[in-house]
Amino acid sequence: MTELLTAAQMRAIEQAAIDSGEVTGLELMERAGVGVVEAILEEWPAMAFTSHKAVVLCGPGNNGGDGFVVARLLKARGWEVEVFLYGNAEKLPVDAKVNCGRWREQGHIKNGNSILISGNTDLYVDALFGTGLTRPITGNIATAISSLKKYSNKTVSVDLPSGCCSDSGRMLGPSIKCRLCVTFERARVGHFVGGAHLAIGKLVVAKIGLSKYVGGYFQVNSDEPLVTLTKRSEYLGKKETGGSHKFAYGHALVLSGQAGKSGAARLAARGALRVGAGVVTVACPPDALAENAAQLNAIMLRRVADATVLRAVLQDARINVVCLGPALGLGEEQAALVAEALAVGAEHPPYGLRKIVLDADALTLLARDGELFGMLHENCVLTPHAGEFARLFPDIALRMAEPATAGPAYSKVDATRDAAKRAGCVVLYKGADTVIADASGMAAINSAHYERAAPWLATAGSGDVLAGFITGLLARGFGPMQAAQTGAWLHVECALKFGAGLIAEDIAEQLPKVFSDLGL
Repeated sequence: MTELLTAAQMRAIEQAAIDSGEVTGLELMERAGVGVVEAILEEWPAMAFTSHKAVVLCGPGNNGGDGFVVARLLKARGWEVEVFLYGNAEKLPVDAKVNCGRWREQGHIKNGNSILISGNTDLYVDALFGTGLTRPITGNIATAISSLKKYSNKTVSVDLPSGCCSDSGRMLGPSIKCRLCVTFERARVGHFVGGAHLAIGKLVVAKIGLSKYVGGYFQVNSDEPLVTLTKRSEYLGKKETGGSHKFAYGHALVLSGQAGKSGAARLAARGALRVGAGVVTVACPPDALAENAAQLNAIMLRRVADATVLRAVLQDARINVVCLGPALGLGEEQAALVAEALAVGAEHPPYGLRKIVLDADALTLLARDGELFGMLHENCVLTPHAGEFARLFPDIALRMAEPATAGPAYSKVDATRDAAKRAGCVVLYKGADTVIADASGMAAINSAHYERAAPWLATAGSGDVLAGFITGLLARGFGPMQAAQTGAWLHVECALKFGAGLIAEDIAEQLPKVFSDLGL
């Protein structure tokens, strides 16, 4: 598990380390500066062997203090270093002021209000605002930041590109773009949501000796919901339900749309089967029976004409998860199917609340009908994209669009948590920065950024396969939060395994290769 930190959490962790007496603020600042220089030389190896020219932009907080350390370390390597300070040196925090004084023993400090950006510089170091920014940047410094964008390929940012909110990833006015961003001990939430990833070419997390304090923080604040970065699931190697019979690994029922609109259900069903469900059945209206039968082999087929028939089908206690929504349709008959799945799920004694994945059209039906929305329960997983999220939670979506004037901007993590609490179930808010949250406030980010960027997933039917992955994992015995996180992670891994040219039909077919790479 990799915890992602907010700015406030990182400040608390640093303060805990300092209060312990094991390290001082100055030592942490020195370690941070060393980490930045090491990352620079790893990214630009040729710079380790000759002297170069660097411009270091320091801000009014501790991020600026890190910048003074970087400037001093580069100068010690024989570099020509020019330092600008935006702010009053006398008002710097204590440790930053000490490092400002140390730099003054070696070089001058120029006024940050008169920064001139030119092309005759080998490296720009952005240590202006880091994680401390809570309001839009204006004035001369905004102009300098804007002019620096053309040199993004030789810019390194400390903690976060200046102009980005560290808790939401949103751009607060003009912002710097960098080839390299170096942060410390743990990545911030804002590195993986919002638009910050668009300003960062490569993210490096430098260790500065705070790992045990990160763990200690979350032990002391155990009631504080975590935000984690989704990685390989620890559950993937387990046979959750045990046994050798196919039904021991669950029976997933996927509802299909009418004739001509049944492909989405087949994509979901195949995803569920590939990810490990023991049995998968597609339930379809009579007019779609022939076209589904022509394209399904290992997946079973069931005629379901209406909600009454669905009720009878769901009396089979072996069906432990239902997926509905992909191209289902938006009429009264389809709304009745959703209501029946939710109602029968609440009554079934062998499994308690039956697990249900609601995607696509099912989400639109929920948004239209408050009574239907009120039937959601803790074993449901909702998988909206941005448009569906806005229909389901219009007030929450509006908050995300509001400009930040002070304090951390309202983030996609905040929005997903609030949506999950309202719905009383897991919400997976799709995107390259997929956020998954449950009603308790626990949240995870599945990032398709940086080295995991997978733009090929933006293809028709991709979301249907993801719904199928989650359905199959639920059938195997995963909990809703586990299934959503693991399904989202596998979805990206499959895209990376295939590469450019991916279409939805290819995604599930990569799972055997992905599982093989994982040693499963």
